[in-house]
Amino acid sequence: MVLSSVLGFPRIGANREIKKAVEAYWGGKATVEDLTKAAADVRKASLTNLKQRNVDLIPSGDFSLYDHVLDHSAAFNVIPKRYTGLDLSPLDVYFAMGRGRQAAGVDVPACEMKKWFDSNYHYVVPELSEQTDFKLLYNKALQEYNEAKGLGISTRPVVLGPISYLVLGKAAKEAPVNFQPVSLLPKLLPVYKQLLSELKAAGVDSVQVDEPVLVLDDAAKLDKQYASAFAELASVSPRIVLTTYFARLDSNINFIAKLPIAGLHIDLVRAPGQLDDVLAAIKPTSIVLSLGVVSGRNIWKCDFATALKHGQKAVATLGENRVIVATSSSLLHTPVTLASEKKLTPEQKDWFSFALEKASEVATIAALLSGSQDSRIAVAYEANIASIAKRREFEHTSDDAVRRRVASVTSDMYHRKSPFAIRKEAQAKHLNLPRFPTTTIGSFPQTKEIRSARAKLGKNEITEAEYEDFIKKEIQAVVHFQEKIGLDIFVHGEPERNDMVQYFGEQLNGFVFTQNAWVQSYGSRYVRPPIIVSDVSRSAPMTVRWSSYAQSLTKKPMKGMLTGPVTLLNWSFPRDDVSRKLQSQQLALALRDEVVDLEKAGISVIQVDEPAIREGLPLRRADWNEYLEWAVDTFKLATAGVTDATQTHSHFCYSDFGDIFTSIQRLDADVISIEFSKSDMKLLHTFQQFGYSNQIGPGVYDIHSPRVPSEEEIKERLKTTLTIIPADLMFVNPDCGLKTRGWKETDASLTNMVAAARWARQNA
Repeated sequence: MVLSSVLGFPRIGANREIKKAVEAYWGGKATVEDLTKAAADVRKASLTNLKQRNVDLIPSGDFSLYDHVLDHSAAFNVIPKRYTGLDLSPLDVYFAMGRGRQAAGVDVPACEMKKWFDSNYHYVVPELSEQTDFKLLYNKALQEYNEAKGLGISTRPVVLGPISYLVLGKAAKEAPVNFQPVSLLPKLLPVYKQLLSELKAAGVDSVQVDEPVLVLDDAAKLDKQYASAFAELASVSPRIVLTTYFARLDSNINFIAKLPIAGLHIDLVRAPGQLDDVLAAIKPTSIVLSLGVVSGRNIWKCDFATALKHGQKAVATLGENRVIVATSSSLLHTPVTLASEKKLTPEQKDWFSFALEKASEVATIAALLSGSQDSRIAVAYEANIASIAKRREFEHTSDDAVRRRVASVTSDMYHRKSPFAIRKEAQAKHLNLPRFPTTTIGSFPQTKEIRSARAKLGKNEITEAEYEDFIKKEIQAVVHFQEKIGLDIFVHGEPERNDMVQYFGEQLNGFVFTQNAWVQSYGSRYVRPPIIVSDVSRSAPMTVRWSSYAQSLTKKPMKGMLTGPVTLLNWSFPRDDVSRKLQSQQLALALRDEVVDLEKAGISVIQVDEPAIREGLPLRRADWNEYLEWAVDTFKLATAGVTDATQTHSHFCYSDFGDIFTSIQRLDADVISIEFSKSDMKLLHTFQQFGYSNQIGPGVYDIHSPRVPSEEEIKERLKTTLTIIPADLMFVNPDCGLKTRGWKETDASLTNMVAAARWARQNA
């Protein structure tokens, strides 16, 4: 019989219960017991729902209060020294590592975060060195397995594999030059052996060991480490199901097929072409193949016909008992349930499938492959065929005007009128900025009052005029604040914006929006991605009114704030019937019109953020050039329509820019700001190595933490940065937008930042 499997489930709760509970605990409004109960209730609801949907292999141990990689670090005693000896509980140490802590005499910054492969989820990076003292402080996988067992639900525990854990980590500051975290594998394996042997002793039949780095090119160099590690683990572990996702295995399947594993999971949504090679490699073995045919990354209903073709090929090659139907990855990246959506039209609702609906899909596909005679399965299959046909019919309709405009783009539309050196002189005359000009990334705190006003407008409790008066007062306050502390380039604070992607999507043709389709980005930060369903175009200006109003309040330059085409695409749920390139081109043309309109309205500094451009890079290098070509071109298409005197900015979240540096240079933004404060100088050394020629604002403090940096701390960061970045190219700004921060910490942090910049003007 073909079994069904879900690799992981959203841990946020159907109504964001975990966000509310965690933030209440942080704010001193809830106890540890309150938080523990909220977490247990969400886990129980998830397990029960999966069982009710007839999923055979239900995950446990995948829940997290903040981040699953951080969970492993906390359990394995991978706790940097700065978090020890502070008289904090283990839970508070855990949260301090995730978000920093500045209270009751404790002042520690957060650990670095990075994007989880090519997703918008952030994980907390383990800090590793030869001094790391691995030990199993507690067995989270066992605790949650036993919890589920107590509910009468049999589960398959999930753990992040040892090699992926190390590869995703970084060398701690005390580590020697050229230290490779994977060299610690012999020291870490005893901890995994203890963890897995305890699971086996508890009666666990099989365990899901996630090794996502196996889809990366560099995994080919780790074949010996995989062979030795899994030989050790298999001797004490329950049956191991080795899990990969997000890309293809390519030649790595050749050594994977020789590992002593019971099962292998592959992603056939992202990489359907790998099925034949994988089948050929594992056919002579006893390895069970888990087919990731239901997307864990998108919200479109699964096409059963396509999934069944994959399944039938696998069954014909291996037999029913060696095939599992599964989600392509954890459902962490999808909303909890479509049942929460009350405002989608029946046609739209029929297109989509969220986490719980996807669980039903894997169970139905597995039943079909097993030859189920249940009439409900037959009805579900026929309904799916009809639904997919209706969606395909809708997708075939297109906006001819939009398609024609994309086809008519010419090469000169990708380039500014003059090279950067000439533009820099024109902008210096026009803007008259001091050395080390200060600015922020865009958003200011989204207070309870702002969220309340937006909610009241949505419920018709206030009029549009009353709401706009409120927004004007918020902008006035933000402008006054920036005047008071002495920033050089202002922003309007974005009080009218619910989200940097949703706000634009709501004003563009081609998007659909949800009420409760929340997805975790990091910690308690959840986002509600819009859904691209058809061709994208702009009907009217989107930001000009508020940027112009803000500019009327000050003589300082006001920065127009836009989200770039690649980020709008990557942080939405995109169409799956047309290319990402076409969708990005359509978004770029809409933004180009907005950029030109902002300039006409007197906005001389325009920021087009692309924090997701590195995130969208394919995981296999062979696919990079094609992506980078259209990604960079669409950014340039959006920004190149302005005169030399208008200064274009872009913002990037911290990434390994070394791999794509020539593409970052080719963007040709006048100024880029980068998330930098936790990168330990690695990022700036990349800029030094390649010789970046335009202006740059390395973030001088971390906005993901409520911690306030001192003036002296920012001065030291500026001193260090100036050893690499020329003073005449440097801007001073925070790491990212301030939307999630409170006003008290924002005031203190920016005041210290401005003071440090003034010091630099006198001393550098």
